[in-house]
Amino acid sequence: MLNSPRTTAASTLGTGRTTGVTDRRVPVAVSAPDPISREGAVSQLRRHPEIDLREESGPGTVALLIEDALDEAALTRLRRVVRSEGARAVLVVGAIRENELLDVVECGVGAIVWRHEATAHRLVQAVLAAARGDGDLPADLIGRLISQLGTLHRGAAGRPGAPSLGLAPREVDVLRLVSEGLDTGEIAGKLSYSERTVKNVMHGLTTRLHLRNRAHAVAYALREGYI
Repeated sequence: MLNSPRTTAASTLGTGRTTGVTDRRVPVAVSAPDPISREGAVSQLRRHPEIDLREESGPGTVALLIEDALDEAALTRLRRVVRSEGARAVLVVGAIRENELLDVVECGVGAIVWRHEATAHRLVQAVLAAARGDGDLPADLIGRLISQLGTLHRGAAGRPGAPSLGLAPREVDVLRLVSEGLDTGEIAGKLSYSERTVKNVMHGLTTRLHLRNRAHAVAYALREGYI
């Protein structure tokens, strides 16, 4: 991790508006450990009319955080962005150790991009997913997360006083398909629901259980043995 001060992408960095898409633009604030990383991400994003680069993150904003690796300082930044500033987070990172993965999800990060895969298309895809409240994890991380949570669940099986989420059958059905990487439209088609119904199921679930996003909901359902 570089020791230079973290810098943010300013809204003055060539983010011209495109007629007809103004009301659909997603406000994005980029934070990186060094100017080169920041400028790289900004140059990738500024060419897309659906992205509105901002100086700082806040409610309604997607915070794109670039990290070389995760340490306690990085996790503290993630928690602050999501819990204190009210933003949705996309993490661009070089590596995540097994013991850090749950911490990242429980910080409220629903979208993760490997640094070596951080093309313009991949970054925009993750930003838009985060803005919708959807999860967007690399396939290899989904497998690692499921494996890790399965281990935790087996270790807690039969423990007296273990909490129960009390998930309804259709909530379990929706979460199982979310864990398989399906988007809202695909889930609706699989379950013969409308997209609005799927969104309402997820909203009711995350609100009732104080979960931050889809990835967090899947993590809790896996941990409790529902999926």
